[in-house]
Amino acid sequence: MAGTLNKVMLIGNLGKDPEILHFDNGGSIVKFPLATSETYTNRDGQRVTNTEWHNIVINAKGLTDVAHKYLKKGHKVYLEGKIKTRKWQDQSGADRYTTDVQVNQMTMLTSRAEGEGMSNDDSSNYGAPAPAQQAPVQSMGNPAPSAANNQEEDDLPF
Repeated sequence: MAGTLNKVMLIGNLGKDPEILHFDNGGSIVKFPLATSETYTNRDGQRVTNTEWHNIVINAKGLTDVAHKYLKKGHKVYLEGKIKTRKWQDQSGADRYTTDVQVNQMTMLTSRAEGEGMSNDDSSNYGAPAPAQQAPVQSMGNPAPSAANNQEEDDLPF
């Protein structure tokens, strides 16, 4: 095979509310931890759950605003992106490395009703309902088709 691939697909729950960072050039990023879990039964018959934590970074224009505005701690989300490792130096000058998932596509999986139940803060700005699970979040700004249009499309014979 001649190429390489760096692609990550995750479904998990936010570990805390997203944090937004604004830059002087007008850009911004959103960061939050995401938990993914697997559960299995060990040889002794006990259920074991292993949770993996991922550092999520969103810097795609438009997606940062949606993530910051609509995502909250505990929400379930589907993310696609790539793995990126950053090198930095700590206070003592030692080289340190951090691995992030840089997200370029996101689908919110927590419904508005579920989200309001999870959040104790001001949920009134939660906004429009989450898009269908198959639709990417970037299309949220498009007006929803009317009920009449949906009925016409549903009259297909198959």
